[in-house]
Amino acid sequence: MSDTKSLLLRFGKNAIPKQQLDTQESLVRQLEGTVKNDQGLIDGVKVQLIYTRITAPVGGRVGLRLVDPGNFVQTTDTTGLVVITQLQPITVVFTIPEDNIPAVLDKLKRGVRLPVEAYDRALQRRLATGYLLTVDNQIDVTTGTVRLKALFPNNDNALFPNQFVNARLLVETQYEATLIPTMAIQRNAQGAFVYLVKPDQTVAMHTVSVGTTDGDMTAVEGLKAGDVIAADNFDRLRDGVKIAGRDPSATTNGGAGP
Repeated sequence: MSDTKSLLLRFGKNAIPKQQLDTQESLVRQLEGTVKNDQGLIDGVKVQLIYTRITAPVGGRVGLRLVDPGNFVQTTDTTGLVVITQLQPITVVFTIPEDNIPAVLDKLKRGVRLPVEAYDRALQRRLATGYLLTVDNQIDVTTGTVRLKALFPNNDNALFPNQFVNARLLVETQYEATLIPTMAIQRNAQGAFVYLVKPDQTVAMHTVSVGTTDGDMTAVEGLKAGDVIAADNFDRLRDGVKIAGRDPSATTNGGAGP
């Protein structure tokens, strides 16, 4: 480039012929083209080097490899080299009855974060705690349920991909509710009722309003704490039938309590 500038100065002073200047400029453009061509070769090699390293798009647990060293692979293969499953965070999909959808959607519309707990198959041990992420857009007509998805941080890797868990969604906390065993609630054409045990050890049908059910316990209205109800042998019970009572404190069935 310095030679070209020198020739330009000399040409400006009519010290060299125009042909010599044109020859020098042509040589400069030729060398610049060579540099660009070499840079293109370098960039092409860099791209090839990038393809020699496979970077996972997500972090997670790597499964058993699907291709061993020495196997022949092609670009058309669809099985891949290995399966990576994201563990942190992890999602759990579960269902709720369609009758409970309005209460859940109402909470979500108000921006309430609903907690979700994941339990083992036997519902004995809590594995993880997360929150409700989203609700599906349609009801399964064959089961009358809708799918929900919950998100769990899973920092301790307690949840494993495709693991079976029982999910508990907390929608609302009820205070001072009267709880009775679910099995004690009977139904007829008039609605739900229980067999209330009177002081003379006879039973009477007593109408109740059924609320939230959690496992084997149900919240009801129409009873008060301390009322004694029958919890078994319903096929033998009628209004006015005398029974042999049991101490409610000696069993988990038969006593209404807050």
